[in-house]
Amino acid sequence: MIYEIAEIQIKPDTHAAFEAAVKEAIPLFKRAKGCEAMRLERIIERPDTYHLVINWTTLENHTVDFRGSEDFQTWRGLVGGYFAQPPKVEHTETVLTGF
Repeated sequence: MIYEIAEIQIKPDTHAAFEAAVKEAIPLFKRAKGCEAMRLERIIERPDTYHLVINWTTLENHTVDFRGSEDFQTWRGLVGGYFAQPPKVEHTETVLTGF
């Protein structure tokens, strides 16, 4: 499993609208090939910063299948106006689980 972690910094005072837009986008991710789960986390120490964490079956499910889809364009249309800067996106995989 691959985890996409997108760090998203939003414009001040747009939290409720941004979170509502991400909620509206849930069906886009639910139907994306290889998308197994998604969640949005708000950084406590930096309240204008969020982590969007998405579980993908393969890296290509994100980088090729989803990013090349019309649903990706819809996603960016829903949330892009709230971005204070472009998101920083990284992919990880679990190499050790302690407990």
